[in-house]
Amino acid sequence: MTVAATMNATEILTRPAPYGREVVDADGRPLSHVIGATVDQGAAPLRSDTLGEALDAQIRRVPDREAVVDVFADVRLTYREFGEKVDRLAAALVRAGYRNGDRVGIWSTNRWEWPVVSYACHRLGLILVNLNPAYRQSELNYVLEKAGVRCVFAARRYKDSDYRTMLVEASKQRGIELSDVIYFGSDQWRDIMARDVDGDRADLDAAFAAVAADDPVNIQFTSGTTGFPKGATLTHRNLLNNANQTAELLGYDEHDRVVVPIPFFHTFGMVLGIIAALGRGAALIIAGPVFQPRDVLKAVHSERATSLYGVPTMFIVELEEAHDHEEYGSPYDLSSLRTGIMGGTSCPSKTMTEVMERFNMREIAICYGMTETSPCSFQTRRDSSPEKRVHTVGQIMPHLEAKVVDQATGETLPRGEQGEILVRGYAVMKEYWRHPEKTAEAIDENGWMRTGDLGSLDDEGYLAITGRIKDMLIRGGENIYPREIEEFLFTHPDVVDAQVIGVPDDKYGEEIMAWVILHDGAAPLTVDKFREFAHGKLARHKIPRYLHVVDAFPMTASGKVRKVEMREMAPKILNWV
Repeated sequence: MTVAATMNATEILTRPAPYGREVVDADGRPLSHVIGATVDQGAAPLRSDTLGEALDAQIRRVPDREAVVDVFADVRLTYREFGEKVDRLAAALVRAGYRNGDRVGIWSTNRWEWPVVSYACHRLGLILVNLNPAYRQSELNYVLEKAGVRCVFAARRYKDSDYRTMLVEASKQRGIELSDVIYFGSDQWRDIMARDVDGDRADLDAAFAAVAADDPVNIQFTSGTTGFPKGATLTHRNLLNNANQTAELLGYDEHDRVVVPIPFFHTFGMVLGIIAALGRGAALIIAGPVFQPRDVLKAVHSERATSLYGVPTMFIVELEEAHDHEEYGSPYDLSSLRTGIMGGTSCPSKTMTEVMERFNMREIAICYGMTETSPCSFQTRRDSSPEKRVHTVGQIMPHLEAKVVDQATGETLPRGEQGEILVRGYAVMKEYWRHPEKTAEAIDENGWMRTGDLGSLDDEGYLAITGRIKDMLIRGGENIYPREIEEFLFTHPDVVDAQVIGVPDDKYGEEIMAWVILHDGAAPLTVDKFREFAHGKLARHKIPRYLHVVDAFPMTASGKVRKVEMREMAPKILNWV
């Protein structure tokens, strides 16, 4: 059989697989090329409505069920009440002259106002620009100018950042067209939330009707670890369908209550959290403005949550918090949990086992993707084995396509071999905002998105991530991928988490440095002790020369480890400077 012409593929041979179809060679041997299920194979169909229309459907279906619960702020909104607040803000934006395609920024930690702003923009066809709460002045200025942001909704501050002062300073910069700033909790915000919209209904309806599913709706700027940040431009079609397909695999409905401590500014929090929950009539639970393990577990306990999100480091400290409360004799009741999403990086097997058993999250999903793919392209299924949840990131999502290719030739590799992961389908971004050269570098003429990640596909179509192309280090001519060594470090009984980087070396070009977090009460771990542990288990040239024990890794606001910063810190840690 051949792949349908709509997939823009050349004539290739395929055969059915549990996740959809797999590509085979002329002898029937599977290649590292997988195709997600279609409607004919039981997948939920792709949707052609907009995010605003999807919300309206849930308001009509479950008007009196809770949509958003902000535990920290003590705010509860039903779907009807949430829709009313969205309309009030949308009406204010229309009265102020904002129209389809205008860019509106949001700069805040997690709070109930965040989804209100996002859906007001979605309904009007305004392009929401997510501003990282950790931005400093130069980063803020760059993003505001690059995206042409006219209006910003903001908190007053974050940690030691005074947002008011920074936004005033930004507005003075040449090239920045910022005309409105509305602060959450201000008199202006309260006035907007209190105003009746009946007189604006005709204008609102006209604005809503002008929005199309293929219109851009969101700009997500990458972290910019290599050069200036790039703005991944995502459409209603990208985000609604990715959220819906993820939620379908999680089994979400109006009875689910989803705790999302992941930052909303990131696609993980916004798409797989906000949009996935509200698109299915579920309740979005906000534990607090920033991640605190106690707040998260209290929210799960008090709100009878069924789903919990996080990156492995979040789950690790939540497990410690839960253990402490068991010791105190006041354990959290987490029995309502059944599922959730763990993303960001690989999870130690011990952590996964404990999350599934102690948190009752036996259906927890591992998701893999990137901002540019809206974000999820691979996901474990509800019946995936614990081993697959630890060692892989799942199978290809419905209606998407992926392959693993040779970095040098671009040829699709045999099943099981390591190469670069490419993704194609509805989830691939529209473009990098006003950056055609970078767009062309990332997406080829056939629609394949280069992820920059290395991986391999097993016989069942499960994808294992083996590293980042840019993280690869070369020691004495040997290509070494940190992920392999990190996985081995997890096998040490005292290691909670581990990260590996390359540091300069006169003899070998680069040497291996491991950063580790140890269990509370563990004996000190030296590089010599680790060498003894690794002897005969890990190739000699892969054993770290340097080992650094820390309490925490430098992290981005979205919960990703900042290896760039670790490499910058290494010379001082090693007493080279």
